[in-house]
Amino acid sequence: MISQEISLDPTDNERLSNLCGQFDAHLRQIESRLQVEIANRGNQFRVTGLDSSVKAACAVMQTLFDCTEKEQLTSELVHLAMQDASIDELLEVPAANGQAISIKTKCGMIRGRGINQQDYLRKIMSHDINFGVGPAGTGKTYLAVACAIEALQSEKVRKIILVRPAVEAGEKLGFLPGDMAQKVDPYLRPLYDALYDMLGFERVEKMIDKGIIEVAPLAFMRGRTLNDAFIILDEAQNTTVEQIKMFLTRVGFGSTAVVTGDVTQIDLPSERMSGLRHVLVVLKNVEGISFTFFDARDVVRHPLVQRIVYAYEAYEKEHKAVS
Repeated sequence: MISQEISLDPTDNERLSNLCGQFDAHLRQIESRLQVEIANRGNQFRVTGLDSSVKAACAVMQTLFDCTEKEQLTSELVHLAMQDASIDELLEVPAANGQAISIKTKCGMIRGRGINQQDYLRKIMSHDINFGVGPAGTGKTYLAVACAIEALQSEKVRKIILVRPAVEAGEKLGFLPGDMAQKVDPYLRPLYDALYDMLGFERVEKMIDKGIIEVAPLAFMRGRTLNDAFIILDEAQNTTVEQIKMFLTRVGFGSTAVVTGDVTQIDLPSERMSGLRHVLVVLKNVEGISFTFFDARDVVRHPLVQRIVYAYEAYEKEHKAVS
């Protein structure tokens, strides 16, 4: 155990109050995540804990204090600041080398939060076929959509194709109102949301009308060859072995494909094997294909989501050990 003192200047009671949060809630949040103790008097802070944890806590506090000059801190911003600093990786391994990747969209800059997300972006930009696998809230789909928009805007591709398996395709879809596009729309909604967030509603609608952006169920990909396109297959854990093979063999010249999914949330009938689970074994040694595996540390949604994912992981490990 070591102790380190940090002085946050200039001395500004309003900014210090903003940093600490109501009843020191922000400091308690940092303490809980990094397993340190933080004591302060004015702008002087003493952080006590393991060496790597203390250094990480001091770095985060300095970053957050710099932010207080222009914005009001919230528990979410504190959580995201620790993600940005790749806290968990700092506690285990040296930080990765290389420039942080940022993607410019109409609605602002998008960048990977933490080492794993940054590595994911680098792989997408340097490989033709990429897999992003991990739990909800790790940015798999959102970052893939951002890369697709960047590729389109820089004229690396001519169109974006967003694909999802409609798990309940068949009889159940027949009972939904509307034509086929309206029937599968609920399954594709998360992809629309990411596009609207980055480009704005009107621009997305115009690009869809012109065929520059295509959003379609996986079944519509059969028989096509997709050249000069950025293709994203989302929720790939709900593909069958035959479907994901069909999808991957659609990729043509000048195209990039990103396959995302969470193998812990498979909605297929129990007798059907997940295509994503199968393909991770089949293609693991194929040159030119990248794999990024996310875990609970990469979750960038509400901090509770991260704790939920950890709880499920712990339960499954315990259940496997018992069985």
